Amino acid sequence: MSDFHNLIEDEIPRLRRYARALTRSSDRADDLVQETLLRAIAKAHLWQTGTDIRAWLFTIMHNQYVNMVRRARREEATIDIEQMSSSLAATADPTASRQLRELERALACLPGNQREVILLVGLEGMSYETAAQILSVPVGTVRSRLSRGRDTLRRLMDMPEKGRFASATAHQPTDLAA
Repeated sequence: MSDFHNLIEDEIPRLRRYARALTRSSDRADDLVQETLLRAIAKAHLWQTGTDIRAWLFTIMHNQYVNMVRRARREEATIDIEQMSSSLAATADPTASRQLRELERALACLPGNQREVILLVGLEGMSYETAAQILSVPVGTVRSRLSRGRDTLRRLMDMPEKGRFASATAHQPTDLAA
């Protein structure tokens, strides 16, 4: 197997994770990953050795996802948000499982452009520059979408606002005479 194919194979788990988070369906995620891999192999001659193959593959996946959503709209297919499969790892801690479900629901409520940025930067750990390249937007747009998305997630999950928690705890008196 060539180096190119090995590099692609190494990225499949990340592609699957991102696809499941985007589509909220394991079946649609598998289809998206398969389409992404087929497109990448067919366009292998366009990839430049030494460049970030992960960013290249995520760009292909993003474009495939946008095409899939547009196609679904044209065909008047609806996506039932309530029909979500658990795309995050199960845990024995019921509180953690509940929090993961709440996070998944909150992510589903975000506008698509904010959700994509949060998934790329937060889940996949990509830099703002790489996310901007994948989404074909300026870095400032990535930053603003990320900020608005995080604020919306905090509100949807009933978490303290950024800064409010820190200032609230900073002003609470402490009992030093114990």
